[in-house]
Amino acid sequence: MGYNLVQQIFKRHLAAGNLQAGERVSLKVDQVLTQDATGTLAYLQFEAMGIPRIKTPLAVSYVDHNILQTDFRNPDDHLYLQTAASKYGAYFSAPGNGICHQLHLERFSAPGKILLGSDSHTPTAGGMGMIAMGTGGLDIAAVMGGGCYELNMPKVTLVHVQGQLKTPWVTAMDVILELLRRLSVKGGVGWIIEYGGPGVADLSLTERATITNMGAELGLTCSIFPSDERTRGFLKAQGREAAWLELGPDVDAEYDAVLELDLSELEPLIAKPHSPDNVVPIRTLKGTKVDQVCVGSCTNSSYQTLKAVAAILKGRTLAPQLSMTINPGSKQVYEMLAREGDISALICAGVRLLEAACGPCIGMGQSPGTGAVSVRSFNRNFHGRCGHKSAGVYLCNPLAATLFALTGEMVDPMESDIYLAEIAEPQNYLINDNRLYPPSAEPDRVEVIKGPNIKEVPLKGELEDEISCQVLIKLGDGVSTDDIMPAGSKVLPFRSNIPAISEYVFSNLDAGFADRAKKLGGGIIVGGENYGQGSSREHAALAPMYLGVKAVIAKSFARIHRNNLINYGILPLEFAVVTDYDTIEQGNEISINQLRDSLENSMPIKLHNKTKGCDITLKSNLSQREREMILLGGLLAYIRRKVYLFNENERENGYVYHFTQ
Repeated sequence: MGYNLVQQIFKRHLAAGNLQAGERVSLKVDQVLTQDATGTLAYLQFEAMGIPRIKTPLAVSYVDHNILQTDFRNPDDHLYLQTAASKYGAYFSAPGNGICHQLHLERFSAPGKILLGSDSHTPTAGGMGMIAMGTGGLDIAAVMGGGCYELNMPKVTLVHVQGQLKTPWVTAMDVILELLRRLSVKGGVGWIIEYGGPGVADLSLTERATITNMGAELGLTCSIFPSDERTRGFLKAQGREAAWLELGPDVDAEYDAVLELDLSELEPLIAKPHSPDNVVPIRTLKGTKVDQVCVGSCTNSSYQTLKAVAAILKGRTLAPQLSMTINPGSKQVYEMLAREGDISALICAGVRLLEAACGPCIGMGQSPGTGAVSVRSFNRNFHGRCGHKSAGVYLCNPLAATLFALTGEMVDPMESDIYLAEIAEPQNYLINDNRLYPPSAEPDRVEVIKGPNIKEVPLKGELEDEISCQVLIKLGDGVSTDDIMPAGSKVLPFRSNIPAISEYVFSNLDAGFADRAKKLGGGIIVGGENYGQGSSREHAALAPMYLGVKAVIAKSFARIHRNNLINYGILPLEFAVVTDYDTIEQGNEISINQLRDSLENSMPIKLHNKTKGCDITLKSNLSQREREMILLGGLLAYIRRKVYLFNENERENGYVYHFTQ
């Protein structure tokens, strides 16, 4: 039996384990990326390990989320990240240089490599033929310290692509919206999608990246395309052809599932509020009034995409009382559009041009008005993520969104009389890396600067043998990390200050949660299906840990959030019988006895509901390594005591650490 593309790359990077689906594997990592909303903690955690230099072959620290400088907090974080990167061995991408995923695609991504990023949309680089996975910042810190990355070997679905997109009004965004319509936001948990088939050749590198970017909304570990001549052409245009190699599955490769997708059958689609899988054809919403249009983000902000948007708007004017914003994906894209006159076309039409940064997608400005309809070419439309809970956020392809900006309402793009010429891929991209800084050649001379808002990372003690507490909150299905730890310009500046940011835990759902947790000395959380979906933000685990949350009991967990809970010593438990979810309520007094013994011996865990006088059986599904981490109080304690061993004999050469399984 031959290997599929996923298995090929995993095999080349395998440090331990085997490639059977569900088995635990440990992987060597080639590249890591962080962004400023998660990077400050990741570098503080790296510092806490006492390791003087990053061990990963490539590390890049991007500033693209917390870019509004309304006070000292964000610029202080930026300075810390720049000095830490310089000292410890990472490239630093300055504010305004672009969004991490678009920039990494342009300047660093390479076929066949493994990339780990502290952002859930790191799988964008799968469009380049990489295994690119999002995870929490503490996992990134451990890998930068020389460790491997451990996960359960995912199952692999082949999406067999045929045909061609039939019109420019149907884009790569519609490809991934169609998959979300079919599979749902939890349909990809525990899976990787590998794209193959003759239709793949019709998709450019940046179109592939759009698809793999939003594959995160399926709950996938990642998505990947083969590396072919389209890949080679993009790398050559970026001046990096030497990074290219051809990659594809063996002719006799096998898959756990196969899904057929005919590009010629797709039509313009749109995700209605408040979930990316609430997908319908645009034509079914004709006449819906639109108040705001936002184009860009890491999903749809490439040169070709924004060039096409400018072509639609050239010589035309936005609808009255409608606001349209564009945030290009990188300085490269911005500068090329400016030199070619496209920025002028956008400005003349009435577009508000933003920085090359995440911006509205993360709720950092451009909040829609009360009850407004906002149409965005972004990847998420969770309730309240945009900055206002009363707004209805829709997701569609950037060309359809631009058409709505002209009409002021949703129209069927297939009925438009606007001619769209195909935008050719550039033969040569403009290369200007003057805001991308390499690490210092003299790290001992670099001072790491920390502002007053940057606090040390709080640690949890070892797991207690008995938990006796209250259910602090009970939640339904699909709770996102945005629900647990809101983003936006009010909260994001506290990302490096856990005591301060913990005041906002569940603030959009239950304004009294933080006070209640502190008053009761902590407790447990009960959730439904796919608890913790969405962003990789580890603050959604770290801040509850700071408030004393000891365990989360749910029907099921999103992959990254479950990892983050374990990393911070919060025990993720699932109902052995799903209907037992109905027997436990907020405010119930519960107890779990002999917890350490149950975990150490992989036994079922018994919860006694004191309020109702009944018992519930729970399961942990923890690997041996995860059990040890939970017992010790999290990943940082595990690293200090179990993973990295200092070799005294090589002190003169610096620290030498050995990863143990």
